[in-house]
Amino acid sequence: MNRGRPLPQKEVADRMCVSERWYRNLETGLRVPLSAEVLERLSQALLLGPDERMALYGYALGGAGGQPDEGEGPSDFQDELAELASAQTDFPSYLTDRVWNVLDHNAAMAHWFPWVREPAANLMRWALTTATAREQIVDWPRHAGQYLALLRFALVTRPDDENLAALRDTVLDDPVCRGLWDRSPKVLAYRHGHRYELRLPHVSPETITVTSQVLLPAYRQELRYVLLLPTEGSPHGP
Repeated sequence: MNRGRPLPQKEVADRMCVSERWYRNLETGLRVPLSAEVLERLSQALLLGPDERMALYGYALGGAGGQPDEGEGPSDFQDELAELASAQTDFPSYLTDRVWNVLDHNAAMAHWFPWVREPAANLMRWALTTATAREQIVDWPRHAGQYLALLRFALVTRPDDENLAALRDTVLDDPVCRGLWDRSPKVLAYRHGHRYELRLPHVSPETITVTSQVLLPAYRQELRYVLLLPTEGSPHGP
């Protein structure tokens, strides 16, 4: 089937075995019953991928469904995660919150990316709006599209988060990001296992290829612990 064309309401309704009126109400934001079975039929009718399904379920359930509320779990859990992020390892690692504010980082991360030392350092804002990121991230437009897809997923699953909305507005003030945003409705839950290349002449004269490993704490899934692993054969790789 062709996902590149808009699907008429009647076609989606027929695929779901519901009335066209019911589906029209859903599209216009009216409250309609959304059971797990209906969500599954909607996912199949719209040919949604796994990240899009997560976004749909998160939106329908009023959040990234099934995650513990912020603050649940041990009270010192974030401190423990910060210690993990700042641990002395050969590879860059960092800890962010749900709006990509950098909460902590290790020495390798600060060496590779000195901007993390700045007050209110924010990964998304740096990656999408700075000239440095566009120079250091090889094939920046493609990766920028993925960062925007991450932001879109967060906005869909947490539509009332004012900090996310403010971050979106800052990013979309950039005309290049606005163009990329308008061209693609893609959503992406995580960049776990994502491989990309970096130009960091202060670290290596050669391009460094890394893979990002993203860990979500069980009790604080609004936090992200990320480790950047240089691939085998790349400078600083194993």
